[in-house]
Amino acid sequence: MNSKKALNTNFSRLFSGRFAVFFSVLCLYIILSSLIRVIFLIWSSSNIDFKVLAILRAFGTGFLYDVTMGLMFLLLYQLYLLILPKKWIGSSLDKIFTYGYLAIIFIIIYFSLLAEIPFWDEFGIRFNFIAVDYLIYTYEVVENINQSYPLPLIIGLLVALIVGTFVLLTKTKKFKSTFSDQVSFKKRAVYILPMLFLTVILGLTMKNKFADFSNNKVVNELGKNGAFSFIAAFQANELDYMRFYPTLPEKNAYAILKKNLLQNNQTYKSNQWDDIMRSTVGNAEKRPNIVLVTIESFSGEFLKAFGNQDNITPNYDKLATEGIFFTQLYATGTRTVRGMEALTLSVPPTPGNSIVRRPDNANLFSIASVLRAKNYHPYFIYGGDGYFDNMNNFFGGQGFDIVDRDRGNPLSDEIKTKRFAIEDHEVTFENAWGICDEDIYRQSLKYADQSSRQNQPFFQFIMTTSNHKPYTFPAGKIDLPQGDRNAAVKYTDYALGKYLAEARQKPWFRNTVFVIVADHCASSAGKWEINIEKHHIPAVIYNLGKIEKIDRLTSQIDVMPTLFGYLGWNYDSSLYGKDINQTKIGDERAFLGNYRTLGLLKNNQFTQIDDRKKIKQFQVSADEQSLREVKTKNNALVSETIAFYQTASVRYRNGKMKEHK
Repeated sequence: MNSKKALNTNFSRLFSGRFAVFFSVLCLYIILSSLIRVIFLIWSSSNIDFKVLAILRAFGTGFLYDVTMGLMFLLLYQLYLLILPKKWIGSSLDKIFTYGYLAIIFIIIYFSLLAEIPFWDEFGIRFNFIAVDYLIYTYEVVENINQSYPLPLIIGLLVALIVGTFVLLTKTKKFKSTFSDQVSFKKRAVYILPMLFLTVILGLTMKNKFADFSNNKVVNELGKNGAFSFIAAFQANELDYMRFYPTLPEKNAYAILKKNLLQNNQTYKSNQWDDIMRSTVGNAEKRPNIVLVTIESFSGEFLKAFGNQDNITPNYDKLATEGIFFTQLYATGTRTVRGMEALTLSVPPTPGNSIVRRPDNANLFSIASVLRAKNYHPYFIYGGDGYFDNMNNFFGGQGFDIVDRDRGNPLSDEIKTKRFAIEDHEVTFENAWGICDEDIYRQSLKYADQSSRQNQPFFQFIMTTSNHKPYTFPAGKIDLPQGDRNAAVKYTDYALGKYLAEARQKPWFRNTVFVIVADHCASSAGKWEINIEKHHIPAVIYNLGKIEKIDRLTSQIDVMPTLFGYLGWNYDSSLYGKDINQTKIGDERAFLGNYRTLGLLKNNQFTQIDDRKKIKQFQVSADEQSLREVKTKNNALVSETIAFYQTASVRYRNGKMKEHK
């Protein structure tokens, strides 16, 4: 009886003694995190396989993450409660530290919980490496938040939540209990040491990958905690393929790779087992100017050709009937830098950061290597600050001239000499991410005119920004209100149509080919870790004098090699991309990946590998592109998938992607 009474007394002390605030805040955080989880469950219910045990497991795993993060947030406060001398409990020092520390913690807690909502809306996942990247680019992100959301209201809500929490803790007498209970060190240790032990154990043992137990992406993400996922992404921003992914013996991997890379019109230049340089034989070379327009977040689902009935892309729809239209093209990733990587380096999406953002990425063999050999002058034209995502250093490192807003961000001395600023007087509209599409196209016309006057064949890589939250653009251009995705798409299409109409009046137009392609889709959220339909993008090769449809499966890395084929070029290549017209029937494939998970789509089968060395295969339905996991694996496809990703990853790391001069 006495032991039961002692137990009740000890339990009541948790919320009515020296530790009242500590345990109250911990419980509050767990409750709020669970509430966010329920909100996301309801929000994404259409993408969830409602298996009761899987949902329960997700919530159970999520509870452990919530406890872990709650204890980690309060770690310093735990130590403080333990070591503060008994005689100072309730003193001014005690109150100042407690109020100050909790104010900081509440700011972090409430901001992280609130920030998860728009992040889930945009990406359908918890915080990941994208959120980590956003910390680096504070100007663009803060401006984007300011332009996309009512910032004063958000700040007001944040302040109200913090003040309200302090009022609640005061009204429930938690502060009074904390400051009046002058308990001895020995008794404090009885409560705090187990909490500290639990904090350390959970902090060291809990891994974000524990939540990835299901084939359903949303279920896995529900089982995570946003703040914990953020820390995990920060710690693992780079992934070593050989350490984390399934591998093959190196010579075997290269043997499979070389067999799959070879086009009908190519031969290898050496017999060296790890040399993938091929000699490509063309016919009747043409060397027109080339403009590669990469459109931000331009999903295939926006086009009339793919069933959209909103008529938001009339200009692109028309181009699809006047040029070479890719109907089964898939983006390699879900971020702009992945699209840039695919289109310039023509390489599968290696794990971790895009190569665009990695160190030592200058002088790689890329499409610029091929273009420079043909005497083209390459430009990278971007409407924002190209320091974002390391774009300027990457493109400058491949020999491009840089055209961007140039707000004084640092560049190497070599690249500085090839950088041209977009002046304020050349800008009619600008938001957080850059100038409007009409303005960026005017830059294209300006530098095309300049190259034409110098009789210099030019290549332009244009990156648009208007189809990006906050979805703002010049007024009076289209018949939809600003702030909506469909409106941004329609304005983007309007600006593209206007650009081509103006280009048609230029003397260089007849000798210029336009490649118009998306960098990635508008959203990647869905049921699976990789949602194939969310990688489907359009591309058109326009003004080449051909009207065709390419209905064969094609990867984003194949776009430029396919163009080189249409131009009849003879060139050397160590690119992974292939000319789809020189690819054997049945050898078509597409590479799709995200930060951790990589995949190969081929013959209606999707082979997936991840950083836990897991290999899965799925049968892909032809209509909805839904996935059904198969138990008996196609080992040839498994080996092919591993060979592509393993060799690409290792070749970058050991410098074999560098140009050989």
